[in-house]
This record gives sequence, C-alpha cells and structure tokens, in this order.
Amino acid sequence: MHYNKFLILFFSLFFSLFNLNAQDKNDAATIKNIFDEILTNDACYENLRYLTTQIGGRLSGSPQAAAAVDWTKEVMENYGFDTVFLQEVMVPHWVRGKKEIGRIVGSKKMGSLDVAVCALGNSVGTGDKGVSANLVEVQDFEELKKLGKENIQGKVVFFNRPMDPTLIQTFQAYGGAVNQRGAGASEAAKYGAIGAIVRSMTTSSDDFPHTGSLNYTLNVPQIPAIAISTKDADLLSKLLKDDKELKFYFETHCEMKEEKLSYNVVGQITGIEFPEEYIAIGGHLDSWDLAQGAHDDGTGCMQSIEVLRVLKTLGIKPKRSIRAVMFMNEENGLRGGLKYAELAKKNKEKHIAALESDSGGFTPKGFSIGGSDKVVEKVSAWSELFKPYKIHEFEAGGGGADIGPLKAQDVPLFSFRPDSQRYFDYHHASNDTFDKVNKRELDLGAAAMTSLIYLIDKYGLQ
Repeated sequence: MHYNKFLILFFSLFFSLFNLNAQDKNDAATIKNIFDEILTNDACYENLRYLTTQIGGRLSGSPQAAAAVDWTKEVMENYGFDTVFLQEVMVPHWVRGKKEIGRIVGSKKMGSLDVAVCALGNSVGTGDKGVSANLVEVQDFEELKKLGKENIQGKVVFFNRPMDPTLIQTFQAYGGAVNQRGAGASEAAKYGAIGAIVRSMTTSSDDFPHTGSLNYTLNVPQIPAIAISTKDADLLSKLLKDDKELKFYFETHCEMKEEKLSYNVVGQITGIEFPEEYIAIGGHLDSWDLAQGAHDDGTGCMQSIEVLRVLKTLGIKPKRSIRAVMFMNEENGLRGGLKYAELAKKNKEKHIAALESDSGGFTPKGFSIGGSDKVVEKVSAWSELFKPYKIHEFEAGGGGADIGPLKAQDVPLFSFRPDSQRYFDYHHASNDTFDKVNKRELDLGAAAMTSLIYLIDKYGLQ
C-alpha cells in the first residue's frame, strides 16, 4: 500500500516537473521569437525617428503635441489593432516665449558675462524688465530657513545642491535633488526673494540648462525661476564666494495661457478569454520644448506601440486585453495619467497590471515590481527566462508617474528599468535628440517589455 502511494507520488512529481520543463521551453521559444522579430525589424526605431525629427518637441497644448496625437493614432490604426481611441483631457498650456537671458553682472574677476539658462516649466516670466538683484546661495530649504527674511528679502536665491554622484542608481540622485526645482521658487518667495536660480538636474558637467516643472504654493507670491547649466552653476558659485555683492540679471518671457483640450491615445488588442481584464503599457507623448523628446519619452511611447505590433505580427492572441497608452501631459501636470485612472474607475475596468517606460531607451536591465509579496515572488521567478538576454534585475519597487494613479485601484505597477547612467545627460535638455538613441538598445528594451507582458497575460499575477 505504502509502495503504491510512493509510486503515485513519484510519477506525479515526475510529470509535474516534465510539464514545467516543457512549459519553460515553450515560453523561452516564444520570448526568443519576440526578440528576433524586434531585433530584425526597423519599426520601433523608424517610428521614433518620425516622432522626434518630423514632429519634434511636444509640450502640452502645443501644435506639436496635437500632431503627435493624430500621428500615433494613425500609426496604431495602420497596424490593425482591434481598437484605437482617444481620451479627452484638459491640459495646461505653458509657453516659453523668446529665448531667455542670464547674466552675471559686475564680477570683480570677470566683469559681466552671459551664462546658459532656461525658464523652468510653469514659471511666470520676468517680461522685458527682467530681474536684477544680489544673490544668496543655498543648498537646501533648511539653510534658507536659517538665513531668514532679513538675508533674503529682495534678492535672488541660487539653489546649488548637486545630484549625488556617488549614488549608482541615478534616479535616487535625482530624487535627492529635485525638490529645489519643484518647490524652490515658492520656498524662496516665503522669505521675500524676487527670483530663483536652480542648478540643472544632471550629474554631467555641461553647458546645457535642464528645464522641468516647478509647482507654486497657494497663497505664496509667484516669482520667476530659471535653471542654470552645471558648468555655469559652478562658475557662479565660485565667483559668489569671492564677491558677496555679486549681482545677477535674468530675463524670461514665459507665461501660462488658458488650458487646452488634448488627448491620451489608446490602442488595444482585445483578449480572447478575459476581454474585460486589461494590461496597460505606456509612456508619455508630451515632452519639453527644448529638444525632440527622444529619451524622454519618445522611446517609451514607441516601445509600447511595438509591444502590440509584435504580438499581432507573431500571431500571439492574448487572453486579456492589452493596451498601449500614449499619456498626455506627464511633464507639467500629469493630467493624462490622472484621466486614464479616472476613466478606468468610472468604466469599472479591471486592470490586472500596468507597465510604464519612462527612463530612456538605453540597454535593459530589468523591471521594478510594485505589488504584493506574492506578485513580486511570481514575477521574479520569470527572471530565468530573461537571463539569455542579460536582463536580470527584478526587484520590488513601483511604476512610473503616469500609471501611478492606478495604484489606488490595487493595480500591480511595473516600471521598465534600463541602464540609467546616461539618462540625466539628456533629461529635459536641448540635447535629448534622436541621434542620442541607439537602435539596438531601443529594440532590446521593447523586446524585454513585450516578453514581460506576454508572461503576465499568459499566467496572470494571482
């Protein structure tokens, strides 16, 4: 009797292992087909070329943003996705105006000299009169508080805290410095400052000012704010140490206009077993106006479209409905991400997962996983299938900004994680152009994303 039970258990385990091994081999073969299709096809790269070089920078509310909506809708329709539709969203319409001026005035060592600056997104402008005043350099808001109104009133505050170069994960370094860009102007205004200068958010020493959003605090005076290149920030700091009475002049012509109607663009392949369960993948279609918005975030948008194209091309019929979402207005408002989550809730859509690509089109390293311990464990177990492609980082974390609002609906959120070392060389700067994107790196990222979506769809996350 015991012998028979042993045999039953033995053969049960044997066939389970056999089936598991066969299953793994089948998945490995499918993933290889995915990589082969993308690596031998120019679609993703050529789509990015058109978006960046023919449409260009796509700041919310701009004609270029509107053109990008129309074009991506047409691309997905031409690929024959089951449905392509628009989601209306009202977006802020901030315009930069004519080129900014930044000038160190009356330096004892160098006289007056122009420096590389740009207005921060959402900032008010100075107009033709500009702003001219003495400077106060600070590293953080605590230092600002200690100086107090008596030392700041009527001056321009220079926030000069660099991103920490010792942090290998550059997004951590960014997170440790970016609050001075987002809230610096309002914090300075609380103490009577008339303007703010912020060191650009990059670990690179260069001549490119990096823009990005600021957010004004309610009931605090709105003062104009600019970013200064890292090279000129270092120069300004050095000159200020030698001359405490140094003055700075800057002139900007930006303004916030009335909100405009824009759209998220959504393409969908409908699931054959669970059509009312959704997996969303996406990037943000808008970009800053200084460049072509290649790494931020043209790459993420084109990779997301590529996921659906490849599934369709290879004849992989998903169980669940897969959506590629081109989110609008991530850069200076997040209106698209908020609207998508709002409509998902209103329409009672069940999202089982969402994946965002908004970290550039560099060599893939893995994914961050936002979900329960069970979800993290299940997805991490798939990492073996990615090892042949040198993709190995499957870690607990979270998704990006646009899919973040879905978290309140208990949706597991994923973020595509490419190598981050070069990303902030281009982030929000005028050198974020198509020529900075490597086709093979872009394609490898798209293949990694497609493979993960294939596995989530096939096995679910529960």
